[in-house]
Amino acid sequence: MVLLRHIPFLRAVFFHSITAFGGPQGHYGMMLKTFVKERRDVTEKELLDFVSFCNMLPGASSTQTLTLIGYKRGGVSLAVLTLLIWITPACILMGGLSFLLDYFSDMSIKTKVFQFIQPMAIGFIAYSAFKLFKVAINNTITRIILTIAALATFLAFKSPWIFPALIVAAGIATNFSDRRIPQKGVPPKKIKWGNMLIFLSLFGVAGYLSETATQQHWNNRKALNIFENSYRFGSLVFGGGDVLMPMMYEQYVVRPQTQHVQETRKDVLQMNSEDFLTGSGIVRAIPGPVFSIGAFTGGMVMRTENSPSLQMLGCILGAIGIFLPSALLVLFFFPVWHNLKKYAVIYRSLEGINAAVVGIMLGAVFYLAKDILMVEVWQNHLTGWVDMVVILSTFALLNFTKLRAPFIVFGCLLLGWLL
Repeated sequence: MVLLRHIPFLRAVFFHSITAFGGPQGHYGMMLKTFVKERRDVTEKELLDFVSFCNMLPGASSTQTLTLIGYKRGGVSLAVLTLLIWITPACILMGGLSFLLDYFSDMSIKTKVFQFIQPMAIGFIAYSAFKLFKVAINNTITRIILTIAALATFLAFKSPWIFPALIVAAGIATNFSDRRIPQKGVPPKKIKWGNMLIFLSLFGVAGYLSETATQQHWNNRKALNIFENSYRFGSLVFGGGDVLMPMMYEQYVVRPQTQHVQETRKDVLQMNSEDFLTGSGIVRAIPGPVFSIGAFTGGMVMRTENSPSLQMLGCILGAIGIFLPSALLVLFFFPVWHNLKKYAVIYRSLEGINAAVVGIMLGAVFYLAKDILMVEVWQNHLTGWVDMVVILSTFALLNFTKLRAPFIVFGCLLLGWLL
């Protein structure tokens, strides 16, 4: 009976999972429209706090943010259901691709239908930055932080450490004044750090078993290797898909060809460059989390076993391994973070952190739009002008109408197909 009252929310999560294009920044705009403006599951301030917190953690930040929305609404059980519904469609698509890649390689994959997805995503990001600006930017120091964060994001968008570095620096900056935000409320409770041991233990045990299985040639050792590799990626990646892809490429394409591996004839997980690049391109063209590429790589490295059941196992382990750290980190440490916010030093830091997040969103808008503005529009290409119309129309529809986000996505897909 408790679950029944959450069915409308879970249905909204499912529609979000099959329409959320544009990567983490685009996902935030859709969350703001769906879960704040339409459903009111969280407030703008709560969503901003969730985004700020998740950007300080490694892993899939938009996945962690959506998981926290479920956690806030219905506790751990609903958070887990939210996570599963969010990642399943994308993981099924990417896992299925590992079985169908030979078929796709023999035919031309038409991407025309997706041509307006990026400008649409820019419109979503601009909308979220505009709405959260009114919540987070309210004095001189937050305006300065916004400007610096936007410029730094524009100049170093693909650097893996730029987002956490900006957030930490902004949090420090707003601690120089103890008058603006005094300590309030009851004293914080004692923090229980034991949960962190579970995350670290899984990391250590997975690494030990994977290495031992490889050295001692255990049967089906590749299954352990897949889980360990995926869990390591999900645990260490800051910066989202732009950082995850190079790490995976080095692990599965470059490392197997190194002299050491060739000389020792070590049986490592591997795939060819063309297959990996195909998967990394397609994962950006489908809705859902970019980290779902873990299901694809897990299936691809098991193709050499010539067993559909083992390949399916590889898809499942790749998906579980890459998303599990994100879930553990956010569900274990959010209560700790929520408790820490009762300390004056942390509470004051939130003012700067939230301002930095809005600055990061603003910087992302200009970075993603620069090619459209500086190349296509500047050279008076028709495509560039159409892209600008899509950006502005997306923003206007989100801000001035009650049209739901999925309909905007379907409209952009239809426009791409027609043009």
